Amino acid sequence: MSDIRTDWTLHEVATIYHSPILELVYKAASVHRRYHAIGEVQVNTLLSIKTGGCPEDCAYCPQAARYHTDVDAHKLLDVDTVLASAREARDNGSTRFCMGAAWRKVKDNAEFDRVIDMVKGVNGLGMEVCCTLGMLSADQAARLKEAGLTAYNHNLDTSEEFYSEIITTRTYGDRLETLGNVRQAGISVCSGGIIGLGEDDTDRIGMLHTLATLPQHPESVPVNALVAVKGTPLENQERVTVWEMVRMVATARILMPKAMVRLSAGRLEMPIVEQAFCFLAGANSIFAGEKLLTTPNPAVDQDKAMFELLGLFPREAFKGQPVDA
Repeated sequence: MSDIRTDWTLHEVATIYHSPILELVYKAASVHRRYHAIGEVQVNTLLSIKTGGCPEDCAYCPQAARYHTDVDAHKLLDVDTVLASAREARDNGSTRFCMGAAWRKVKDNAEFDRVIDMVKGVNGLGMEVCCTLGMLSADQAARLKEAGLTAYNHNLDTSEEFYSEIITTRTYGDRLETLGNVRQAGISVCSGGIIGLGEDDTDRIGMLHTLATLPQHPESVPVNALVAVKGTPLENQERVTVWEMVRMVATARILMPKAMVRLSAGRLEMPIVEQAFCFLAGANSIFAGEKLLTTPNPAVDQDKAMFELLGLFPREAFKGQPVDA
């Protein structure tokens, strides 16, 4: 019997999410084993190709121009610099290279042309390539697809009901429209959210319900724990617990069995035993490298030691993806 459904009800999602934690992990692990190789983890590297100066007001983000943080703004990097970082990431075991630009939306200009060249270059290295550039039109998505883009990240962040408490410079509908443009272009969708923003369980359930009832599940679902940054409105938020992360990972795994569920921001504060619990609950993707855009992340050597201890191994690039003619 297939577990792939896009007609989940809010009540069903809430029932799964609120299951006794050990029962929830057991069910999620069982689903995971049905659809994924045990121990296989997609290793991604994320590079900020344009940092700071963003006009948005996302309350968690140190790159918003209106907040006073320690982020050093820089203009869009040149292609050679980005490709050198991609080669280093590949040599350190990453199979997907993600590029993030602190833009509100993509503009059809010379900078977007440069990003297109970056995508072509990373693809030429034999790596999967992902971008997160803000809002995207259908034509822009088509250009990225033609250049060889594998995936596009555009997180929902939280529930539609709580969204305006965190961001007022765009709407939930804007987010969903971009995801639709990405899907229409034939690019893999990467979309998840952040916990620890001040939301409650209802908001977490709502976000997961939205993702799991899209016409097609995202191929990648990042689960981020807020990294509270001084100078942002959320600088005093408390760190979420491992149990909250496990509930999110396990519920996402059950609702979207084929997705790569990514243990994303917040790993630096999680000892290996906590990360191991998340892998058991269905996480099978991480970001490697010492920075996630502007926030700290475990060093490559730490992750290699964790992989060895837990018996994990990197997923091959382009595994399970159709080969374009």
